[in-house]
Amino acid sequence: MASLTIAQDPSADRVLSQDPFALLTGMLLDQQFPMERAFAGPAKVLERFGTLEPAAIAAADPEPFADLCATPPAVHRYGRSMAGRIQALAVVVRDEYAGDASTIWSTATTGTDLFARLKALPGFGEQKAKIFTALLGKQLAVRPDGWQEVCGAYAEPGSFRSVADVVDAESLQKVRDFKKAAKAAARAGA
Repeated sequence: MASLTIAQDPSADRVLSQDPFALLTGMLLDQQFPMERAFAGPAKVLERFGTLEPAAIAAADPEPFADLCATPPAVHRYGRSMAGRIQALAVVVRDEYAGDASTIWSTATTGTDLFARLKALPGFGEQKAKIFTALLGKQLAVRPDGWQEVCGAYAEPGSFRSVADVVDAESLQKVRDFKKAAKAAARAGA
């Protein structure tokens, strides 16, 4: 995998770069929480739980797993509930993708297929699936035919709309600025 810099922390970014389930989990956590902190969450799980192996996470006792996700600094502002989502994601990766998250994208035959697989994951809706497809295409060169069409504007080069465009601190700020402007425009139009 490529060297990612989404979490803006070398150790956390190394985990994201080396472990496909970590990257998928980071995307899962990227909601109602600062992006770089969400993507640092998998490194915290690894440090506290000892592994990011989907089968081990899926089989973990939910209460202690929720405790380790909620322990400050928590993996998410809703650490306990997100622990359940991480475990649900791990179950799907274990059961449907033989424990290898990268299979979700490495065996997708088209962009539509990839998008459908991502959208079917627990905690992944349409927007999250589009953004993760764009992240895979832009930063990891996972580009099955039609990937740009399913991503829409997220696939545009230099659009700075989402995590798909975060490659350093400057691009992270551009994404933040875009989101802030979009929220202001939505409020003004409402």
